[in-house]
Amino acid sequence: MQRADWTSLNGEWDVALDREGAWLSPDDVDWARRIVVPFSPEVPLSGINDDTFYRAVWYRRSVECPALDDDQRWLLHFGAVDYHATVWVDGRVVGEHWGGYTPFCVDLTPSLPANSGSITIVVRAEDDPHDLAKPRGKQDWQLEPHSIWYPRTSGIWQTVWTEVVPSTRIGALRWTPNLERWEIGFEAWVEGLPRERLRVRVNLTVGETLIADDTITVIKGEVHRRIALSDPGIDDYRNELLWSPEKPTLIDATLELWGDRGELLDTVQSYTAIRSVAAQRDRFLLNGRPYQMRLVLDQGYWPSSGITAPDDAALERDVRLAKAMGFNGVRKHQKIEDPRYLYWADRLGLLVWEEMPSAYRYTNTSVERVTGEWMEAIARDYSHPCIVAWVPFNESWGVPNLPESARERHYVQALYHLTKTLDPTRPVIGNDGWESVATDIIGIHDYDDDPSRIARRYQADEVLPRLFRRERPGGRLLVLHDQPATDQPIVLSEFGGIAYSRDTGTWGYTTCASAAEFAERYTALLDVVRELPVLCGFCYTQFADTYQEANGLLFADRTPKFPMAAIARATRGRRGGAGTVPVDPIEAARSSETDA
Repeated sequence: MQRADWTSLNGEWDVALDREGAWLSPDDVDWARRIVVPFSPEVPLSGINDDTFYRAVWYRRSVECPALDDDQRWLLHFGAVDYHATVWVDGRVVGEHWGGYTPFCVDLTPSLPANSGSITIVVRAEDDPHDLAKPRGKQDWQLEPHSIWYPRTSGIWQTVWTEVVPSTRIGALRWTPNLERWEIGFEAWVEGLPRERLRVRVNLTVGETLIADDTITVIKGEVHRRIALSDPGIDDYRNELLWSPEKPTLIDATLELWGDRGELLDTVQSYTAIRSVAAQRDRFLLNGRPYQMRLVLDQGYWPSSGITAPDDAALERDVRLAKAMGFNGVRKHQKIEDPRYLYWADRLGLLVWEEMPSAYRYTNTSVERVTGEWMEAIARDYSHPCIVAWVPFNESWGVPNLPESARERHYVQALYHLTKTLDPTRPVIGNDGWESVATDIIGIHDYDDDPSRIARRYQADEVLPRLFRRERPGGRLLVLHDQPATDQPIVLSEFGGIAYSRDTGTWGYTTCASAAEFAERYTALLDVVRELPVLCGFCYTQFADTYQEANGLLFADRTPKFPMAAIARATRGRRGGAGTVPVDPIEAARSSETDA
């Protein structure tokens, strides 16, 4: 949802690290340093590069005020601030938000001075580094990163911007494609100054071709419409409009909000797509056809900037690199990714599993925090066609006693059903990895490095009864007694983890000594996993080296560990198949090396 009149506030702000969390107001703060927003103070690109412990981060910046008409408002947006943000304007609290991965907005209009001038914005981001009951993903609670956990992220880590908007405006929108009915569900919510007899005009185009032009009356501040598309019943025409990784057709949308006197109040640009996803018996379906998911685990870290991309080009490059390596999707692991990554996945064609960052203690507080932030994440990302699955839990993190605890099982089941309530159109993997109690797809994590054992485990006769009754990858039951295990799609959603590194002090689930050995082992493992008939997809660990974990197909700087063309051949197999890369993978590798 994009308007024309917005201003980025990324760049230098005053900053102060509050190690004990003792300062309570901007008047208490010792403003001694500068930081580059949106990079967290733990990373080099912020200019601070301090990964020690502190309870809060304070930010300050003066902003010139726009000249507003009587029917305009001035909004301040934050993409993400970890964890509890409080916002002051000229010494007065104007808003706050809990949750480190989801956006929020503050209306600055009441804080405008009587005459034109500037205001001073102060943000306090409280983020207890030892709190294990909040969603924190891979952020380590120890001083030095250990095992599979990485440096912390505190404070502002996504874009900050202001926006001039109409007093009566389109506040939110949602797209729901329906392939069976050949229509697109459109919902919009009007916010701000109430007005009577409003109408929303929706204009949908593909390239230069108009496919729908609809005007809808706003009722009680809401619009709910199923927009029927012209369907001549010809498969070639339908296929031209379908979104997939192989042909990511997007439908551009212009939305106009009109008043009762024929005046145009608001204009918003958006986009959507026609596509369907489903879990049917033992297969995953894309656009009604069985589709093998070839995913790679992507944690979304960069050496110089942590979980914040160095720039928008880095997000685009990561999408292109995943496709160049032969994958048709990613599992975004323990991170609600920057929406610009999802934009590029929509635009370039890449499936995405979205996963909620875990809390690590099971308490009433952690239940409330995870549930609230997960609902915000789904609301933010619902309309992205690239997202094909939601993952509320990973490997029983935050619910460590699932086999014994009915309360924890109910929690996982509740979040599964809540997710299905908020979005009935996508599969939900309730607890990816093992100990499944509610799911549409059974995800299995298995780091066995012997391809022959993997083949025997997942290819034997009557594999499903034996697999669910006897096999315990990672030492865990795959399915608990509450969850029926028959006739569901199965994805090997973590495997591999083979490490090859030029650095010391790194690790992987298994290691090899040379690029040639790494290429040989990756190819041998993929040759087995790719052809297992019991699987509807797989997810290799991982996309790129991440701090001490050196099991990426790419080094941390995104250069490949062996030639990109060879990685792509091993990932796709000699027969190719769905997800063939529309760009030369060798050229993509050269581009990534040049960029790095």
